[in-house]
Amino acid sequence: MSPKLPKRQAERRGLRLWRIGVVLPLTFMITVGVATVVFYAGWVLLGVRGLKPERRIDSETLFDLVKLSFGVVAGAGALVALVVAYRRQRVDEDAALRDATRLHTERFTTAVSQLGDESAAVRLGGVHALAGLADDAPTRELRQTCVDVLCAYLRLPYTAEADLPAGDAEARHSYLALREVRLTIIRLIRDHLRLEPDHLHSWQGHDLDFTTVTFEGGDFSGIGVSGGTISFSSAIFLCGTVDFTATKFSGGTVDFSAAQFSGGTVDFRDAQFPGGTVLFGAGSGSGGAVVSSGVIAFSKATFSGGIISFRGIQLLGGSLDFRGAQFSGSMVDFNLAVFSGGAANFLSEFSGGKVDFSGARFSGSAVDFYGSGINDNAVFRGGTVCFGDANFSGSAVNFRHAEFYSGGMVDFRGARFTGGTVDFSAAVFNSGDSTDFRGARFAGGAVEFSGTIGAAPRGLASPNGLPPYVRLPSHW
Repeated sequence: MSPKLPKRQAERRGLRLWRIGVVLPLTFMITVGVATVVFYAGWVLLGVRGLKPERRIDSETLFDLVKLSFGVVAGAGALVALVVAYRRQRVDEDAALRDATRLHTERFTTAVSQLGDESAAVRLGGVHALAGLADDAPTRELRQTCVDVLCAYLRLPYTAEADLPAGDAEARHSYLALREVRLTIIRLIRDHLRLEPDHLHSWQGHDLDFTTVTFEGGDFSGIGVSGGTISFSSAIFLCGTVDFTATKFSGGTVDFSAAQFSGGTVDFRDAQFPGGTVLFGAGSGSGGAVVSSGVIAFSKATFSGGIISFRGIQLLGGSLDFRGAQFSGSMVDFNLAVFSGGAANFLSEFSGGKVDFSGARFSGSAVDFYGSGINDNAVFRGGTVCFGDANFSGSAVNFRHAEFYSGGMVDFRGARFTGGTVDFSAAVFNSGDSTDFRGARFAGGAVEFSGTIGAAPRGLASPNGLPPYVRLPSHW
C-alpha cells in the first residue's frame, strides 16, 4: 500500500518549467519595463523639462558611456545566471521532494504491514511508526494519509467485551491486545492534538474519521480543535468514558450525528467553545444521535461562541448534563429533538447566546433548569432559551428556584402543553419581559407558578381563560 497523493502533488512529480528560450526574453522584457518605469518616475519627480544636447563629448563622458555599456552587458549576464540558478534550485527542490516522498513511501509500506501483523507488539510498533512518519511527512497531504490509516484501523471490525464468548481465555487475550492497540492510537492522536496549531508536529486542522468506530473509553482530554473535521458520525459508545475534558473548540467541526450512546460517557467538563461546531444532531451523518443510556456531560463548560447542535437528537435514556455551564455567546440547538427518556440538566448561567428547543418533543424525559436554592439554580441574565412550538406531552421541565432577569428570555410562544409538568415554583422573575407564553396552548398536564416572586410573564398576566391546571400565584 502506498500513500495517495493529491492531484497537485502528483503534477509536481513531473516538474513543469517554461522553456529557457521563452523565460529569458520574457525576463529581459520585464526588466526593461521596470527600468523604464523607474526612469520615468525619476524624470517626473525631478521636474526635468528636456535634455541638453552635446555636439562633442570629452574623454571622461566617453569613458562613462563605455562603462555603462559594459554594465548593461554584465547586468544581462547576471540576469541570465539568476534565471538559470532559480531553475536549477527548483529542479533540486523537486528532486529532494521526490526522494523524501520515495523514502516516506517505503517507510509507510513497512509501517502498514506491521499494523496487519498477528502479534500485538508488532502492531503497536506499527502504530508508533505511523505516528512518527506523520511527524516527518514532507507534505501536509502525506501526513493526512498517515492519520487516515490510524483512524481506519479503529474502524476495523471490533468485538466488544460484552460480546466475547464466556470462558474463552484466548478470545479475551486477543480482545485485550486489540484494545491496547486501539487505546494507543487514541492516545497518540490526543497528544498531537494537544500541540499548538503552529507546532511542527501538531495535527490540529487535519481530518479525523472515527465514523462507525466502537468506543469503550478513550482519552481526548485537553485537545485543541481549530480546523478540519473530527467525525464520530454513527460511532457507538458502549462503556467507559470518552474524555474531552478541558478541550478547546475554536474552529472546525466535531460531528456526533447518528452516534449511538448505549452505556458510555462522553465528558466535556471544563471544555471551552469560543468557536467551531459540535454536532450531536443531524449533520453530515444520517440523523441525530440516539442516547439510550450513559452520559453526555458538559458540566462547567464555557460556551462563548460557535454552534453546538443537538437537532433531532433522541434522548431515550441516560442524561445530558450541563450543570455549572456558562452560556455567553454560543448557539445550542435542540430543534426537533425528542425527549422520551433520560434527563437533561441545565443548571447553568445564561448571559448570552441561544439554547433552542423550538419544535422539540418532550414525552418522557426530565429537563431541569432548577436547583435547591439561590446558589444552586439556573440564572438567566442574557441570551435566549427558546421552547417555541415545542410539544410537552409527558416530560417534567423544571425551572424551580430559577432567576430571570430583564436581559434574558425564556420563550414558550406557540408551545403546546398536553401532558407532563412545567414547574416554575419559587422562581424569581425580576422582569415580566424575561419569559413569554403568548400563543401557548394548554390542553393538559400541569404548569406550576406557585411561590414565584416578581412580575407575571407575558401571556400569563391574568388567569382568565386559563385552565385550572395552570396554577398562578395570587399576586398575578
